[in-house]
Amino acid sequence: MPTYEYRCPKCNKKFSLILSIKDHDEGKAKCPKCGGKKLEQQISLFQTKTSRKS
Repeated sequence: MPTYEYRCPKCNKKFSLILSIKDHDEGKAKCPKCGGKKLEQQISLFQTKTSRKS
C-alpha cells in the first residue's frame, strides 16, 4: 500500500500514513494529533516494498 505524507493546518503536524488508494481517495485520513480531517497532502518520494530479495 502507498505511503502518503500530510500536514495538518489545524495543529501544523507533519506525518505519514499508509493507506490503500481507495481510502486515500475517499478522504479517510485524519491527523493523529488533533483528529483534523482537512489535511494538505505533501510531495514525497516514491517508495515501494516487495517480498523479493534483491
